[in-house]
Formats: sequence, C-alpha cells, structure tokens
Amino acid sequence: MIEVRAVTFDTYGTLVDWRSSVLDELTAFGATHGLRIDWTVFVDEWKACYRPGMDAVNRGARPWTTVDALYRLRLQELLAARGLGELDDAALDHLAQVWRRLRPWPDVVAGLRRLRQRYVISPLSNASFAGMVHLARFAGLPWDCIITAENARCYKPRPEVYRTAIELLGVRPEQVLMAAAHNYDLAAAQALGMRTAFIPRPLEYGPGQTTDLTPTGKWDVVVDSVEELAAALGT
Repeated sequence: MIEVRAVTFDTYGTLVDWRSSVLDELTAFGATHGLRIDWTVFVDEWKACYRPGMDAVNRGARPWTTVDALYRLRLQELLAARGLGELDDAALDHLAQVWRRLRPWPDVVAGLRRLRQRYVISPLSNASFAGMVHLARFAGLPWDCIITAENARCYKPRPEVYRTAIELLGVRPEQVLMAAAHNYDLAAAQALGMRTAFIPRPLEYGPGQTTDLTPTGKWDVVVDSVEELAAALGT
C-alpha cells in the first residue's frame, strides 16, 4: 500500500445515500402536488433503469448516453404511467436532477478531507461529468479532480473506465486505490492491477438489502467508513 498515490471512489451508494435522498424529494414533490403515490416503489422502479441502460451502451445496443439522460427518460415514463405526463419541462428537469442533490453518508466528508492531505482523491463514477460536479458542490465533496464514465464514453465495469482514470492521473495501476461499496466494481479494478478497498453500505438499497453486505474478493482493505479508510492509509 506504500505505493498508493491516488484514491478513486465509486460515488452513488458508496459516498452518498441516494435512496433516502431521492425518496425524500419525491415525497415532498408528491405532497406539493397532492399526489397519492407509493414513492418507495417509484424510486426503486426509477433506479432499476440504471444498470440496463448502461449495459445497453456497453454492448453497443445504444449510442453513448449519459446517466442523466437515462434517468430523465425513465422518469418521464414512470410519471406518464401514473397520469402525470403533463409535467412542464422546468419541473421535470428539476426532479430529474435530484441525483445531483444527494446527501453524503455521515463519515464521508471528514474522511475525504483526511485522505486529501496525503493522496489525490477523485470520483470514478458512472455519473455524468456535470452530475459529479454539481453533486460535489451540493454534498461538499472536496475532490482534487473529477473522473467519470463520460471521460471513457462507456460504463463500469468496462476496463476502459479504470484505464482512463489511471492514464489521467498519470500513475501506475498499483498506485491507484479504488474504493467502493460494490464488489463487482472492485473486481474490475483489481483485474487491471489497481489496489482495492471495500466499504460496505448495508442500507444503500434500504433495510431489505441482500447484496454487497460482505466482501466477496481478496480486497486490500476492508473498512466500515471513509474515516476508517483514511486511518488505514495513514492519514
């Protein structure tokens, strides 16, 4: 681990509590508009477009499309299915961009600040570049730079995404540590020679979560928070 010079992070789920944040905004939206909708079901149906949309891009079934566009299209479909297809563009845009207004987990900002004293820190997210910029400003994430799938024009776990981060940071693979709450992400990074850190987020998908509760690979570091990761890396 002494060779590590940069730490990259998955962001949705690992650093920010997307589900509770989105659910709170949807609930407030429903109250404002007098809507009786099960927003818990709605947010899960909305999030469900994430992986299939990215997989379609990765296998060439659709052209490059940002996650922002994927989420907006699915939001329109879900609203129309509930008789809300007449929402004006400004209101639709605001609601679609809720993914830029996600609360960080309590340990995140302090942990990132500690890490930044010694390491270059950056997201390595499937988000759009603009989405990560706005989220950093909202959540107070103190990045040195921002790297996303948009830089590689494909999505994790495609190796091009990780290689793009390594090249942009100007370091060797073993000098970059990938931190994530998702085992598949770490497996893809490890396959390219990157160091790995698993930070489980057992409530990312709510109290009934059954995935990524424990490490499934031989990761370099397993910790329960970003602050613990900072301690493990000597900051």
